[in-house]
Amino acid sequence: MSIILHCDANNFYASVETLLNPDLKGKAIAVCGNPEKRHGIVLAKSDIAKKAGVKTGEPIWWAKQKCPEIIFVQPHYDEYVSISNKLFAMYSEYTDKVESFGIDECWLDCSQSTNLFGSGEQIAETLRQRVKDEIGITISVGVSFTKIFAKLGSDYKKPDAVTVIDENNYKDIIWGLPVTDLLMVGRQTAKLFKQLSINTIGDLAKYDAATLQQYIGINGKKLHLYANGIETEEIRLAEQKHIPESIGNSTTTPFDVTNESEAEAVITSLAEMVAIRLRKHKLIANGLGVSIRYCSLDGTHKNNLLTYTTCNAQDIAEEALKLLRSIHNFKKDPPIRQLGVYTYKLSTSEVRQTTFFDIPHSKRENLDKSIDEIRSKYGQTAVKSGIVAKHEELCDGLVDKDFQPFKK
Repeated sequence: MSIILHCDANNFYASVETLLNPDLKGKAIAVCGNPEKRHGIVLAKSDIAKKAGVKTGEPIWWAKQKCPEIIFVQPHYDEYVSISNKLFAMYSEYTDKVESFGIDECWLDCSQSTNLFGSGEQIAETLRQRVKDEIGITISVGVSFTKIFAKLGSDYKKPDAVTVIDENNYKDIIWGLPVTDLLMVGRQTAKLFKQLSINTIGDLAKYDAATLQQYIGINGKKLHLYANGIETEEIRLAEQKHIPESIGNSTTTPFDVTNESEAEAVITSLAEMVAIRLRKHKLIANGLGVSIRYCSLDGTHKNNLLTYTTCNAQDIAEEALKLLRSIHNFKKDPPIRQLGVYTYKLSTSEVRQTTFFDIPHSKRENLDKSIDEIRSKYGQTAVKSGIVAKHEELCDGLVDKDFQPFKK
């Protein structure tokens, strides 16, 4: 039987902010983007703010109404990365199988570690105490025999807690939970479950698997297995990197984008971030998409396959602009509040068939790599494209604060 731990740092951003400023301890705080640049949503909150009803993703004015005494702080991403690295280094002392699930949580396969460090519960308690004593924040740890159940365990009791879910008690602990608590149950799947009167994880576990697959597809069968504690996916070794299915970035601009020149500047900045991430993962893209959202929060998107594979910022920007022009008319349509650029159909292939017409793309990629080296040494703003410099007030802070490509 596998021994899987899921470690989740409690209120991670808010906890780190309290480390940076001890005067915030015991107070209602929320980590937010910059409201002046319309990034004014709650990214994380303390337990006290949570108890007052503050939720991640809601506007700061709404959070203020719910909790008048709340203190808003802007994020310090460098510090979050630093603390995250310390956490993962500590976890790696107990097993080489550490799989990240974001900056603040991960799975550990401790099946081969018990002779050295004790049972799964003992390892979890050791980590919980060490994180508190040595780093200064708290974690919740789920201990189980599958990744899905371990994740449910870390969510079950917070903060600063260990929950063991084994083959003897999982029905008592898990089957009464809402089915939406199960990993991979999104909004659309939840609607389908509701139509089938599947409200709890237990309802899902007892439902006929063949009917689920017929009604929901292969994902229904997989979720049915998860609910019954059956899972075959292994935890990756710490040095194994997850290969994403798509890579993209979006941003809410400081003010509405009303013309193509402004849109080109934002798209160029987003394309640079996407290209950096592609190269970081040693990936090339064969599909590209753009998304837009208006002040009404209505929006649209469009994607298309490329005639060549690329990880070059200029290629991505040029194709993204073509797509944008096909779905948005700056003279007729409302101003744009949010823009996004994403790539898909990613490949790790280093060898690709080229033609004479691919030579410009290869030269662009070599230029990008040189720019990467300059930026990694002198900062992301050391090199700027002309269009971005022209609309600096629109793109200011987009790369530096919203995304840090050279951090782990």
